[in-house]
Order: sequence, then structure tokens, then C-alpha cells
Amino acid sequence: MLSYGKTDIGLKRSMNQDNVFYSDEPLGNLPNLYIVADGMGGHKAGDYASSYAVRRFTEFVKRCDDENPLTIMKKGIQEVNLGMLAASKSREDLSGMGTTFVVAVVKDHHLYVANIGDSRLYILQKDQIRQITLDHSLVEELIRTGQLDPLKIRNHPEKNIITRALGIGDEAIPDFFELELTMDEQILLCSDGLTNMVEDDEILNIITEEREPKSAVERLIERANYYGGKDNIAALVVTQ
Repeated sequence: MLSYGKTDIGLKRSMNQDNVFYSDEPLGNLPNLYIVADGMGGHKAGDYASSYAVRRFTEFVKRCDDENPLTIMKKGIQEVNLGMLAASKSREDLSGMGTTFVVAVVKDHHLYVANIGDSRLYILQKDQIRQITLDHSLVEELIRTGQLDPLKIRNHPEKNIITRALGIGDEAIPDFFELELTMDEQILLCSDGLTNMVEDDEILNIITEEREPKSAVERLIERANYYGGKDNIAALVVTQ
């Protein structure tokens, strides 16, 4: 596995609340680990939320005795959620904090994914980009129930309202996915600061044109800022 991830503050925000983690080497019983988190909350709460989630989750992975990636993800996410709730109750400046969280592991040509919120994971081939995760957002719920045209999502006034996140309830409810990977497929984890700025077809073109994850990530961030950079940007590209 070869990966590279980066965050960028964008052009409009005063603080970067996105976080990434990537390791192509084993971590605990996992052969590799890739995470994107997009924090939310006033003042520094969003920054704290995303960094706390990444740090607490990776610490859990290192000491977890389980071997199944999805089991490790499920237990780790619940531990992170409880820790965030406790922190937000004990510190007024962290009250109301939360974060999206998308995490992936590749093991024996299988991709294991968990997500909560609207940060995304895509699988890409030469001529195809597939969004694997489902956005936990108000507009996505309206689309799934047929109340909103998908073509109108980009300019919808409530597109940033998410319906699930870490730290906002006693129980975190992520989605889990397991897929078989072919050798020519690449993986993208990203925050909505990328997908709200850059269309899927351009994301596909950039990643397939670049030979290295680092150059692909740099170009993705550059394009998001070129189109306005209205939010923090997180991008993490993984190749086999």
C-alpha cells in the first residue's frame, strides 16, 4: 500500500478543523489504517473534536486484541464517542463539539470501511468513480426519500446539516462496508471541503492522471481552492 493525506485550511475559514491519519504499516492487529475526520463546534471545539477522535481511535487500535477490522472499528468508534461526550460535559469550551469520521483498512484484497457523518470514501478506476459511503446529512435523506433532486444538492441552503456524527449522542451509529478490491482500484477518503468544491468527474481525472498519491492530493486541494476554498479541505489517496 502507498498513501498520502493532507489537510488545508481553505480560503475562507480562520481555523482548520479537518484531520487525517494514514499508515501503510501495521498498527496493532490492522495491516494499515486510513482516517479522515471533519470537526464541528464553536471556537476551538471542532479542531479538538477531530484531532481527539483520530488520536483516541489510533490509541485504541494499538491495544485492541480483536483481529476483525470491522469489529475493531465498531469498538473504537464507540470508545471515541464516549470519550468525546465526557470531554464536552466537563469543559464548557468543548460543549456541542462533534466530528465526522471515515476510516478504512485494506486486508487480503478486501476493503473494510466505517463512516459516520458526511466525509466520504470513494473507489476509483480508470473510467469510474464510486462513492461507497452514504452521507449522513439532511439533504441526502431528502434525496433518498425522493423529496430533493440530486442536481440541486450543491446549492441547497441546508446542505451542511448532518444527521449523524461522533460526540453528539450517547450512541454512535456508523455504517460499515466490506468490499473486494481489484489491483487497479484506488481509494479516496475526503471531507466535504473537497466534494463541495470539485465535481466527481474532475476528482476522477486528477487521481487517475497522477502516478503518486502525494501529487494527486496536492492537485485535489489546489482545485478545491481554485473553485473558492469555502471550507477546510482533507484528502487522502491510497493505492495498492
